[in-house]
Amino acid sequence: MELGFHIPIFDIDGGTTAIAGELARVGAAAEESGATWLSFMDHYFQIEPTGLPAEANMLEGYTTLGYLAAHTSRIDLGLLVTGVTYRHPGLLAKIVTTLDVLSGGRAVLGIGAAWFEREHRGLGVPYPPTAERFERLEETLRICRQMWDPQDNGPFDGKYYQLAETLCSPQPINRPKVLVGGGGERKTLRLVAQYGDACNLFGSSPGDVEHKLDVLRRHCDDVGRDYDEIRKTIIANNPRPSPENRDEFVRQMADYAELGIETAIVTPTTGSPAAWIDGMAPAVPQLAELG
Repeated sequence: MELGFHIPIFDIDGGTTAIAGELARVGAAAEESGATWLSFMDHYFQIEPTGLPAEANMLEGYTTLGYLAAHTSRIDLGLLVTGVTYRHPGLLAKIVTTLDVLSGGRAVLGIGAAWFEREHRGLGVPYPPTAERFERLEETLRICRQMWDPQDNGPFDGKYYQLAETLCSPQPINRPKVLVGGGGERKTLRLVAQYGDACNLFGSSPGDVEHKLDVLRRHCDDVGRDYDEIRKTIIANNPRPSPENRDEFVRQMADYAELGIETAIVTPTTGSPAAWIDGMAPAVPQLAELG
């Protein structure tokens, strides 16, 4: 099992002027630890599950990843997850391609249907009903796939999006892996089976995750997809790990490793996420021993 770090909070010790330096240290600490994944949220406003108000600091996700691309050299970079409503899909494919080229082939497209209505309304971004957001998500996945196919620069004519050309030059160095976030059994996990290279589930309990993986396996059977091709990841937050309970966290991850979970993603909540990452680093070789 591998370890990943997800940074949801930008209220950094030292204030706004300290954010850039701290994030550079986050990149260095994450790579030095041996972790394989570094991500940020895709939000305009801070979200309540962090325990902070909407007015707390929030940086734009892909700009932040571009900054981290210059301060790292090995770790995979992505958002957990891109809100499908926030960017036109053709522009999104171009943004992720740019990140991939400038990072030397390390971009991952984490994507989901979006959910935080307040930030949409707040900044004037349309917020369609749930069913439409999922339909837009599927079209976006198809558009990205087409734009990352150097043999197909033709049009895309969908229900919501019409592109006269899907030209994307340069092409990514490595076609970005697609991680579809969420555990919705009817729609989200079907999209994982049909379009995803990876899934991301909430690590609420081994039993819950086992059930979601069984649903994913059935969707794979339905669409003729090899279940074993899909990388399985979880956000490990029950209970929330920390350097103080690191050994217990590793013991808890053993049950998930037996289910086939390949990456456990953890979230610092302190004003110095780089120091928190340093404190979690010994978990990396311990998790690797789980298989």
